[in-house]
Amino acid sequence: MDNRYEKHVIEPLRGYEPEIGVLLWILESGRWRLKEGLAQLDAAQEQAILDWRPRQEVNSIGSLLYHIAIVETDWLFCEVLADYTPPTAVAWPDALLPHEMRDKQGLLTHVPGESLATHMQRLDAVRELFLAAFRGMSLDEYRRPRLLEQYDVSPQWVLHHLIQHEAEHRGQILDRRTEAERTLLK
Repeated sequence: MDNRYEKHVIEPLRGYEPEIGVLLWILESGRWRLKEGLAQLDAAQEQAILDWRPRQEVNSIGSLLYHIAIVETDWLFCEVLADYTPPTAVAWPDALLPHEMRDKQGLLTHVPGESLATHMQRLDAVRELFLAAFRGMSLDEYRRPRLLEQYDVSPQWVLHHLIQHEAEHRGQILDRRTEAERTLLK
């Protein structure tokens, strides 16, 4: 796995305005940490660990991974691209996100039966769309608020939010992994 995120030095992603590249590097660093935290799951128990929930109303690791992907996609298409067309065309990945974000009770949709590889491929594909949308974006465009009905939001703030969002869910995911392994691998 890429070890550039193990250093204690931020290196802006290449191909972006440096200020944009810094937050994209931080976003990517968080994803690297998520992947590291899920590496080396017990192969015989991988699916059980990904689908495990201590109670029906608690999210499984698989559901949280799906949630991270759909939220990142939603913020990209509904806020960042609200009135901006990136130099490289990007389209909503219907095939990658077949489920609604929430179920009828308002809980995150439970997404059982998907392998870790499938979840990681989805996260990687969504992230590539996200990064593509920011390639060629000027600093003015990056800082420009999108004037939406509910609120105003800039791509800069979206990056800030998604960094926090994934970090918070990464903590839940790693706790859930520990709980699942304690329960299932007794």
